[in-house]
Amino acid sequence: MDVDIWAWVVDTQRQLHQAGNSGLAMALGELPALALEGRYSQLDVMAPAVAQHGETLELPWLEFYARYWHLLGRVGDRAQGAVALTDAQALADFAGRDDVRECPSTVAAVEVLTLAQANTDGPGYAADRLAALGAALAGVEAESLAFSALTAGYVSALLDAGRAEEAVAYAESSVERLRAAGREASFELGAMSARALLAAGRAEDALAALDAAAEFAGDDPVSKPHVEAVLRAWVLATLGRVSEAVEALPDLDVVGDHPRDWVEWARAVRMLAGSEQIANSWQLGKVLRQWIDYFAMMGGYRARVELAVIAGELAVERKAVWQAKLLADLAESAMGELKVTDGLPERIEALRASARSTTPPEAPGPVDERVAYFDAADGFNADPERWVEWLSPLSGTDLEATRRHTTTLGFLGYPAQGADIYWTMLVDSGKADSADDEDLTYFTGLLIEARQDERLEQLAAKLPEEQRHLALARLHRARDRWAEAAAEAERSATAASGAAIEARRIWAAAAQQLDDSAQGVKVLREVLDDEAVEQEDIWKLIVMATSVEDWESVRVGTTKLGMPLNSDEGPIEEEMGLVRIILPAPDGSQRQVLSLRTGPATARLAVPQPRNMDYNAGDLVVFDPQLLEPIPDDPQEREEFVPPFAGVRMLRPGGFTSFFFDGAAPSEDDWTEFNEVLAERGWPVWVYSDEDYTVTHPSTGERLPGVFGWVAVPPDVSPTEVDALLDDATERWVHPLAWLDLAREVDVEVERHERIVKEYGL
Repeated sequence: MDVDIWAWVVDTQRQLHQAGNSGLAMALGELPALALEGRYSQLDVMAPAVAQHGETLELPWLEFYARYWHLLGRVGDRAQGAVALTDAQALADFAGRDDVRECPSTVAAVEVLTLAQANTDGPGYAADRLAALGAALAGVEAESLAFSALTAGYVSALLDAGRAEEAVAYAESSVERLRAAGREASFELGAMSARALLAAGRAEDALAALDAAAEFAGDDPVSKPHVEAVLRAWVLATLGRVSEAVEALPDLDVVGDHPRDWVEWARAVRMLAGSEQIANSWQLGKVLRQWIDYFAMMGGYRARVELAVIAGELAVERKAVWQAKLLADLAESAMGELKVTDGLPERIEALRASARSTTPPEAPGPVDERVAYFDAADGFNADPERWVEWLSPLSGTDLEATRRHTTTLGFLGYPAQGADIYWTMLVDSGKADSADDEDLTYFTGLLIEARQDERLEQLAAKLPEEQRHLALARLHRARDRWAEAAAEAERSATAASGAAIEARRIWAAAAQQLDDSAQGVKVLREVLDDEAVEQEDIWKLIVMATSVEDWESVRVGTTKLGMPLNSDEGPIEEEMGLVRIILPAPDGSQRQVLSLRTGPATARLAVPQPRNMDYNAGDLVVFDPQLLEPIPDDPQEREEFVPPFAGVRMLRPGGFTSFFFDGAAPSEDDWTEFNEVLAERGWPVWVYSDEDYTVTHPSTGERLPGVFGWVAVPPDVSPTEVDALLDDATERWVHPLAWLDLAREVDVEVERHERIVKEYGL
């Protein structure tokens, strides 16, 4: 984004604050951090909301700004391809509108569009990218902050066009232009220069360029460390400096959350896998398969093919011949999405030839004994890839072997192949209607995982009534179609001769999702005494019964669990210790709220919340009693551990109202007295500032420790009473405390609070 845009951001934030739209003003400043720090669940909620506000307020620059950061979060680290192309093109069109084109950063629309194209099929879109980026760069000087990003994109497009030497020259000339303008290249431009040198066969120069780039600031500083490390490992591996490359290569737990790194990481691993320092294991194969599926969903067509070939080559080296053949087939079929396939058919055929010439590992025993060998194998050390090969001669004919073979295929990321085997064995043979329930469970699970919904529906049509409706219920549950899931699960349970526990679980879960917890309670209570009922089912009943205040059913559940309560009837209100309740925030994030557990599945919030929250101190909430974190093993940590649980719904609001305060921190004695005064009245207070928060001394300009937070009051307390108490409780403090919003609400000493805010820089 251009430097001028930040001045606009600050000015727009000020205007929004003055107009009373503080939430939108704060969100405006938060969007870049969400995009660059990988807080995508928040970004995906907040950015569209800000864009909608921009449209409603007729502020097109604001709408452009929000849409840009949202797209950058999608096509940057998440490497979304075809799924983002339409939105990226729409933003480019939006940037051309008369009321938008004067925005100093409309060229950023070209950046995200060409990134989406590169993620989809870099070589296929190379000419389009060069044209768009060339036109954008024609109007951008080296002094602009947009210059480095656009130039890096241009170098990338030259590489994808197969013009490596031009890419090297363009990168070097761009760095010189920046230097002449008194500016330093970005890390991203320096890293792209290193990639160009590597593609040109100048690996030593690429390493030198990367060393220089490491000193540059990054446009995306959060991702810089892992991007640099992956690229360094790839360059060092190319140079044959194996030990250094292995040391530089980030672990999977580092790169696993960064799809942008995956192809280069896999290339480096491919070159290092022959060394003793890199384990070419089935676990690696499983991860690469997951990455291939990710790019299939995101429309990363080129990355999908590239990873399939690399994964296939690694599979050959592990002698997982069956997997290498499947990956070659996958790569060949995925090529159909590409505009340019130069060199790929030859690589795929070479992979096939390697697979044909490789002999799988020798099986541990005769064919007719392999199920027994499988069952006796060490579940921790056994290699599932080998067992897929060894069980395949029996799969499709021997039932026990088929179960083990197909579930292992699904575990390794090949559910479609397992489903094919079951389809031949049960459907094509006409035996589906007499199949064992266990096999139908495996079969439908594979079809759901392979996303073969139409096939599952065809299977269901051939099954007896109970199994037919259960199969469809499983499908609807997996696709979050809760009304359909409830209807099919009910039909299955009705048709069943026994308790039909699975059908009832789906039915109850769907009822809860449809906000019909009373129905869910009824469904589970009818079979509560069945031996197939598990503790999880009982807790589910307790949660739903609590949600509708069916205290009698709650007690039935706690009795089954052996959980004593102090009362025999009516609402359950006990003191069961402190818990952390995890609740959603408006920006898409989550908040942990310290609370007092009052029942098996209820807690009363103890911490005041900001005004824009849907909950506050004093509210009684229902939570899911399944722990979100394990209890620590260390005795001291266990003693200090406050268990976290996911909030489910509001049961009864407490009606508390929160008021914000801000200012210089008082002495410890004054703060203790302040808290005691509020506690006597039952007004919870919570400090949201940390130890780094400081304010400005109005006379000396020195930084003073600051404090800000919220105080919550019950519904029978008026704002005037709160203002009066705060005034009395803080009047002897060395530095005054401000509660500007409250002062405005009661129209008392507003000018004094405005002066405090201004003088202390609050």
